[in-house]
Amino acid sequence: MDRERRDFLAGTAGLIVAIAAGGCAAATGPSASAATRRTPMFAYVGCYTSKERNGRGEGIGVYRIDPGSGDWTQVQLVGDIVNPSWLALDRRQRFLYAAHGDGADATAFAVDQESGRLTLLNRQPTSGRNGVRLAIDASNRFVVLANYSTGTVAVLPVNPDGSLAPLSDLVTLQGKPGPHRTEQASAHPHDVVLDPRGRFLVVPDKGLDTTFVFRLDTATGKLVPAEPPSVASRPGAGPRHADFHPSQPYLYQMNELDSTITTFKWDTQRGELVPLQTITTLPPSYTGHSTTSEIAVAPSGRFVYGSNRGHDSIVVFAVDDASGVLSPVAWESTQGKVPRFFALDPTGSLLYAANQNSDTIVTFRVDQATGKLKPTGHVVKTGSPSSIAFR
Repeated sequence: MDRERRDFLAGTAGLIVAIAAGGCAAATGPSASAATRRTPMFAYVGCYTSKERNGRGEGIGVYRIDPGSGDWTQVQLVGDIVNPSWLALDRRQRFLYAAHGDGADATAFAVDQESGRLTLLNRQPTSGRNGVRLAIDASNRFVVLANYSTGTVAVLPVNPDGSLAPLSDLVTLQGKPGPHRTEQASAHPHDVVLDPRGRFLVVPDKGLDTTFVFRLDTATGKLVPAEPPSVASRPGAGPRHADFHPSQPYLYQMNELDSTITTFKWDTQRGELVPLQTITTLPPSYTGHSTTSEIAVAPSGRFVYGSNRGHDSIVVFAVDDASGVLSPVAWESTQGKVPRFFALDPTGSLLYAANQNSDTIVTFRVDQATGKLKPTGHVVKTGSPSSIAFR
């Protein structure tokens, strides 16, 4: 484990101790160690800003996290930017990249290591529209972005200074649209997920009820379909987001339209996905309208979490050690409306729910034995939050 990673995890452990003593946290934790005190912790919050999205955000919020109390202090607002809805740091945490809801560009920023502040490097067209997610490949040399509205996956090389170069590839996803008349009229890729070994990229497509798998040829910057190139979901499921088990060959996929999670067996050599189970994310007594959004596997691999928009909850599942399949544990209110995003800290001890329609980020403590959530009382108010990147 490299030194940066050790310091990061040590910092998280330090914050958990502070929380147990009565403090509150709102991000991947600051450290009680001297090393991490020298390296402040920051949270970068993406949001929706446009009227078309009912956005109340103002841009990318940069927050410094207090090592003792866990309080967030805003140190910068990067304004004059439309719908910076998804944020991701590069693997050395020197640069931040943004995808823009309804937009046609990706944006690169340099990160000041001491202050955490951002400096714009450049914007680069994605040859598509409504970038919803992006990921940085294992070599740290390419950004791969899903263009939701135009049904394409774009590859943008990363220059040595962190800026984005023009596209090296653009793949148009092909298939039969699902049965939903308005949500599945065409291909709608909604996520780009790198497998734990860094060999494959998984792209759930909400419009085609299909999950695509690619390799990235780093010599050419081209996406190469795996064999087989995809796996189908139930008609009308609407695959949205996915996350890998940290140590076992399983992938968990959130299906937006029918509020389910599918467990897949993952062939680490071929990149093949084999469905094992599909389970509802909603409690049996709930009869209202709801769609899913985010999914995350605990670092321990023992629990899987998912967010419900409508039921406005985080569902907790236990993972069966032998088979990888899920069983429901609990549902916890996110104390807000439309939890578009949530994130776990690296130890799985804290969860942060971003309630897009109530303009809050709410912090929960995770019971390590049961996986259940308990609110800490710490709430950050920020307009239309849709993603958080921790450094």
